[in-house]
Amino acid sequence: MNETRLPRHRALHWFPRHNALLFAWVFVSACLLPTTEASGQVDTVDQLTYPPLADVQIPQPQRIVLDNGLVVFLLEDHELPIMQASLRIRTGSRLEPADKVGVAALTGTVMRSGGTTALTGDQLDDYLESKAASIETGIGVASGSASMTCLSEDFHKVLPVFGEVVRRPRFAQDKLTIAKHQVIAGIVRQNDDPNEIASREFTKLVYGQDSPYARVETYATINNISRQDLIDWHAKYYHPNRMILGLVGDFQTEEALRLVKEVFGTWPNGNEWTEPVVPYNTATSHGVYYVKKNDMTQAKILIGHLGLTRKHPDYYPVVIINQILSGSYGARLFSTIRSKKGLAYDVHGGIGFGWDYPATANFSMSTKTKTTQAGIDALLDEVHKIMNTEPPTEDEILKAKASLLNSFVFSVDSPSKVLGKFLTYEYFGYPSDWLIRFRNGIERVTLEQVRKAAHTRIKPEQFVILVVGPREGTAPALARYETVTELDISIPESS
Repeated sequence: MNETRLPRHRALHWFPRHNALLFAWVFVSACLLPTTEASGQVDTVDQLTYPPLADVQIPQPQRIVLDNGLVVFLLEDHELPIMQASLRIRTGSRLEPADKVGVAALTGTVMRSGGTTALTGDQLDDYLESKAASIETGIGVASGSASMTCLSEDFHKVLPVFGEVVRRPRFAQDKLTIAKHQVIAGIVRQNDDPNEIASREFTKLVYGQDSPYARVETYATINNISRQDLIDWHAKYYHPNRMILGLVGDFQTEEALRLVKEVFGTWPNGNEWTEPVVPYNTATSHGVYYVKKNDMTQAKILIGHLGLTRKHPDYYPVVIINQILSGSYGARLFSTIRSKKGLAYDVHGGIGFGWDYPATANFSMSTKTKTTQAGIDALLDEVHKIMNTEPPTEDEILKAKASLLNSFVFSVDSPSKVLGKFLTYEYFGYPSDWLIRFRNGIERVTLEQVRKAAHTRIKPEQFVILVVGPREGTAPALARYETVTELDISIPESS
C-alpha cells in the first residue's frame, strides 16, 4: 500500500500548539535557573565532589570436594539461560622432557580435535553444533584447561560429553598429524615478528636457556612426539584429585552437583606425588645482547630481569609502581618517552608477577633505528628517576590507588569472572579472600613502602639489555658497549 508522506514543513504543524508553548516555557525557565552550588555548578574541576563508591558485592561460589578428590565450585547466575564449566588440571608444559617440548600443547589440542572413544572429532563437532554448544581444551605453561558452554536446557546432555572429552580422549592419529603440521608451520614463521623474537629471546636470557620456562618447540622435539606420548601424558596428569571444576550459570546447585557426581564421581583418583621443582635462574647477570633482523625499519628494545610472584611482601607497593610507570597515558613512561621526547608510540614498563613462579620485570619500546641509543637511555633514565632522583610522589600514589580501586569493579563485574578467579586461587594455593585482600592491600600502601620498593625491587645491576633490529641502524647505539653478545636465532634443521 502506498503511504502518503507530508512535506517536512507541514509535518511540524502536527505538533500541538499547547505542547509547543509548554516546551518553550520549560526551556526558558531552565535557562533562568540560578547557577549556585546547590545546583551542582562549579567553576573548576578541582571543586567537583563525588559520593563514596558503594561497596562491591562479590558473589561467593560454593566449594565442595568429591570423594575422589575433585574440587568443585558452583555459582548460580540466572540472568541468562546459559551454563559454563571450567576445569583446571595440574599439568603444564614446564613438566615436559627436554627432548619432547610441545607434547603438552599437542595433548591439549588433540584431546578436543581427536574426539572421544565414543565420538570421533568430526562427530563431536557436529553434535556440539547441533546444540549450539562448545567444548575447548588446552595446556599452557603452568596448567591445563578444559571449558564447556551450553544452553541450560542441554546441560544434562552436554556435561557427559564434556566428561568424555576429559576422561576418555581418542587421540586420533590423523588429528595429531594435523596438529603437528600446525606447530611446524609456526616454527617456520617464528622469526617473522620482531616482538615475538624479542619476547622469546628475552625469556631465555632471564630464566636461562635450558629452563622449562624458556624452552620452545623445534622440528626435532615435535618429530619425537608420538600418539603414545599423548596417551601417557594424559594418563599421568589427568586424575580427579588433580583437577578443579567450576560451574557458573542458570542452574540449581543440588541438581548440578548431582550431574557432576554422575559424570566425574566414578572416576578413581590417581596416586599422590610431589610436583617436581622447575629450574630457572634466580638472578641474571648484566649484559647487552643483539639480534640481527635487517628487514625492520625500527629497533625493538627490551630491558629487565627476573620479576616477582604475587605472594611477595612488596606485591602491593610494586603494583602501585607499575601503575605510576605505565598504567595510563598520563603515566611516566608515556608522558616522557612518548609525549615529550617522541621516541616511541608504544612504551611499557614494570615488574611482572607470576602466580607460583616469578614473571619478568621489563621495560620495552620500539623506536626508529637512528634513535636506538636515545631509546635505551630514556628507559634507563626513567628507571633511575623512580628509584632515586624522582621517587614516587604522594600525588602519584593517590592517583594510582584511585585508578586501581575504581577499576577493580571491572574485574568482578560478572559471575564468570569471579568464578575464574576462585579457580585460580584454588589452583595456586592462594586464600579464597584474595580479592578482598587486594583492595585492602592497595588502600593501605604508604609512600615510604612504595619508595622503598622502587629503590630495591628494580635492579639495574642485573639488567639484560636486548636490541632487535637492522645492523646498520642499530650499530652506533651498540658500539658504546664494551661487550655485545649477538644471539643466533636461526632455526635448527630437522634431523
